[in-house]
Amino acid sequence: MSAGAWTFLSNYGHVLVCLARDPDVRMRDVSVAVGITERAVQQIVSELVAQGYVEKEKVGRRNRYRVVRSAHFRHHLESAVSLGSFVDLVAGARGPAD
Repeated sequence: MSAGAWTFLSNYGHVLVCLARDPDVRMRDVSVAVGITERAVQQIVSELVAQGYVEKEKVGRRNRYRVVRSAHFRHHLESAVSLGSFVDLVAGARGPAD
């Protein structure tokens, strides 16, 4: 990775932001937004659901996702921060493409 190519958030963080912005988003659209494969998005979402950070509900043929706002970051440096606080901070902010 070149010196200017890194970002502050991991792919997990980017996927979480996408789900918070649009609970009905398609995995294909998340993969395009994040810049990873659809399979990678599916794996990340599965892990977020399994760990209790996201809830998944079947609605017809689609899925709806809900970020568990009361969950906290895993790493001890950010463990006092809830996902609710995080998504409030970043999910409403849009980049220049919007």
